[in-house]
Amino acid sequence: MLARDQRTPFSDWWWTVDKLLLAAIVALMLGGVILSLAASPPVATRIGLEPFHFFTRHVMFLLPSIAVLLTVSFLSPRQIRRAALVVFAVSIILIVATLLIGPEVKGSRRWITLVGVNIQASESAKPAFVILAAWLFAESTKRPEMPATSMAMALLLSLVALLVMEPDFGQTMLITMVWGSLFFIAGMRMIWVLGLAGAASAGLFGAYLLVPHVAGRIKRFMNPASGDTFQVDTAMEAFWNGGWFGLGPGEGIAKRSLPDSHTDFVFAVAAEEFGIILCLMLLALFAFVVIRTLSRAYSTDDMFARFAASGLAILFGVQAAINMSVNLQLIPAKGMTLPFISYGGSSIVSLAYGVGMMLALTRQRPKTEIESAEGASTRQAYA
Repeated sequence: MLARDQRTPFSDWWWTVDKLLLAAIVALMLGGVILSLAASPPVATRIGLEPFHFFTRHVMFLLPSIAVLLTVSFLSPRQIRRAALVVFAVSIILIVATLLIGPEVKGSRRWITLVGVNIQASESAKPAFVILAAWLFAESTKRPEMPATSMAMALLLSLVALLVMEPDFGQTMLITMVWGSLFFIAGMRMIWVLGLAGAASAGLFGAYLLVPHVAGRIKRFMNPASGDTFQVDTAMEAFWNGGWFGLGPGEGIAKRSLPDSHTDFVFAVAAEEFGIILCLMLLALFAFVVIRTLSRAYSTDDMFARFAASGLAILFGVQAAINMSVNLQLIPAKGMTLPFISYGGSSIVSLAYGVGMMLALTRQRPKTEIESAEGASTRQAYA
């Protein structure tokens, strides 16, 4: 099955996929299982559930995620574009349904229950959005007469409008940053990039003026005495308690009182029980995934693969950076999962989908195969 002279789908995948990148992703998944086992039992017990409730569900979500990751990594760039269009359309429909019939939790509507499973449609929309935006920016470099940039802007505004209606300003900021990065990578004029940054800053300022909970988080960050900062203060205490080598597995104190120790603040639990050394190892793994993907992306002549892989790497890296920064009290508190480490079904499956596309787009395909695909794409005009 793995012989180079036997052209099977699996052998083609095995000899072209980036094995180091795959190994780093698998290491993050295994780290997530270990940290879920360490962080989730106190939370489950506190709310009256079986101690290993969240751990069991984390593993259950991880199994289909691995299947999604491997399946998507077999796809060609053209198949990735087509699948992303379908995923994005379904995600938009689910977001609209969430706004209409989803339950309101803490003033937001972000979840909808289908077949007994809670789904956060904005999670699956993110990687699909990146693919479609990258596709449009790639088309703008090949066909200047096509209004691809305007279409990409319309795509951004449509998704941002729905996320603001939920409201989910964290996801809004994340996709805006990724879109702006793609805009810059595509070679757009700096004045437009600066204009986008100005518009994003104006939007954040507007949210500060008009949305009470956004204003509250920023005020508490600037002046901790102005409100409740229990979670971030406890997270910082966890870093101090853990030191370089940690208190030992199961010996953490912070997880006993942190409401979100298994999701938003799992990084703090890792620091307290396993030490700053483990946190630096996790940081190194995230950095390796991002840098490796960017390096492989810029070694290809396919503009779509270059933009799409870069956008997915930036999405992955910025999400991880936001979570770790909140844990370290470097930015205002924002609920965002740490990729593959935090508990969350929609998040894990969507991350697997995005990372699977990263693996597919960075595969070292023969040049003749790439040229053949580009020729077919040119003949059909669109994928």
